[in-house]
Amino acid sequence: HMLDIECFTYLNRALESSLAPIVVFATNRGMCTIRGTEIRAPHGIPVDLLDRLLMVRTLPYNLEEIAQIITIRAQTEGLKLTDEALAHLAEVGAKTSLRHAVQLLAPASVVAKSNGKDEVVKEDVE
Repeated sequence: HMLDIECFTYLNRALESSLAPIVVFATNRGMCTIRGTEIRAPHGIPVDLLDRLLMVRTLPYNLEEIAQIITIRAQTEGLKLTDEALAHLAEVGAKTSLRHAVQLLAPASVVAKSNGKDEVVKEDVE
């Protein structure tokens, strides 16, 4: 995040108001300095604000989960994938991001159709 001590001060005041907003932070910072100060704190967030937060730890998807998500997405879009194409897309998703792998489905489908195929093969994805 790029928040400094002034932003955290504002957020603390906003959270104390009668119309308190729901605030979602996403960060991967460990112990670091709070911007605008010399204070080190977990995630670069002041301790008084950290005490009010609910932390939800997320983990990356494994290869099998990525393949399952891509399969569901392909079924939703009415696409047929070979096992090799699915494995390749899952590897791409593990190396880059799941979003990137899912976004490759549409162009791969277009390439397969332009080659007269009803099923997406690994070569269409590459």
